[in-house]
Amino acid sequence: MDQVTRLASQRAVVIFSTSSCCMCHTVTQLFRELGVNTMVVELDKDPRGQEMEKGLARLLGRSAGVPAVFIGGRLVGSTDKVMSLHLSGNLVPLLRNAGALWV
Repeated sequence: MDQVTRLASQRAVVIFSTSSCCMCHTVTQLFRELGVNTMVVELDKDPRGQEMEKGLARLLGRSAGVPAVFIGGRLVGSTDKVMSLHLSGNLVPLLRNAGALWV
């Protein structure tokens, strides 16, 4: 989990993903459309990816550890939480506070 924490603090928005996950792609695309420069960590391409994914699954309380979105170094959640924040109008302010959006 130290690796996850370290990576999550490197950018305002960090998405832990796998290259074949459609929900990961959806979340990443949402942030791109909002103009956010995210750091995407493809766990299936990282030698310690399986270990990180298991830790993320425990944190999320789910069987799948991806997508896992961190904003401002804090775990926001998976697709459902990000979409809920977006639809309620709370995602953009959260991104502004983390320094991921300037407008």
